[in-house]
Amino acid sequence: MGANETDWSADWAAAQAWWREAGVDLAFADQPTAWLTAPTAAPGESPQRRGPQSEEDDIAARGPRLRGDAVERQETRIGGNRAHWPATLDAFGGWWLTEPSLDCAPAARRVLPRGPAGAALMVLVAMPEAEDRGELLSGPQGRLLDAILAAFGSRPDAVYRTSALPCPGPAIDWAGLAQAGMTEVLTHHIALAAPQRLIVFGRDVSPLLRHDPAQSAANLTHFEHDDGRVPLLVAPSLAALIDKPALKRALWRRWLDWTGT
Repeated sequence: MGANETDWSADWAAAQAWWREAGVDLAFADQPTAWLTAPTAAPGESPQRRGPQSEEDDIAARGPRLRGDAVERQETRIGGNRAHWPATLDAFGGWWLTEPSLDCAPAARRVLPRGPAGAALMVLVAMPEAEDRGELLSGPQGRLLDAILAAFGSRPDAVYRTSALPCPGPAIDWAGLAQAGMTEVLTHHIALAAPQRLIVFGRDVSPLLRHDPAQSAANLTHFEHDDGRVPLLVAPSLAALIDKPALKRALWRRWLDWTGT
């Protein structure tokens, strides 16, 4: 270095160490950055190729995001090309785990429905429990559901259990999902399952049932699907039933009225 030049490297390193000790080791900006947006070429320049993406980035770029306050509108609707949808309930499971537009999560984080086709009762919840690892409703909500079904007199092997989403997540925009195609996916799923009755735990899911959540869910008595319609009962979520046991009494009365017992 010249005689008139100063080496600031030691001072810079010391300043960085001081900020790290203070817990400030990241820079933040007020304006969001669209990291997945392809760079725009300047006039006279050829577009640059994007670098390699992670699998999750690639999935997010190809389909609508299911998380956040709203669903990002994309050309690809949830479910993708309907011509490639599964034609049987047995085939639905593999599609549920692998179809990228259903969710950004990989297959290992998704949870399969369980139960027989043509079940006497189909149970639909909003999403798997956080504790679920390979089996749907394996946590406290599932244990409550088992007790409720036992009180209803429903045999475990005569109940089909599924969720509206393949994996859990916060701040779901149900209305946005309905508009993006999730209603059609759910309708197709119910048609494949062909249950005799359908009970939905969680009024938040009602937009997927073509219902305005501002209206009373008690008005929902049937759900139209591809091959007909099925009697429908919308109940409070299992989480709400755990927090407010008094809701179980009202659910019991509604069950008796619904089934005529």
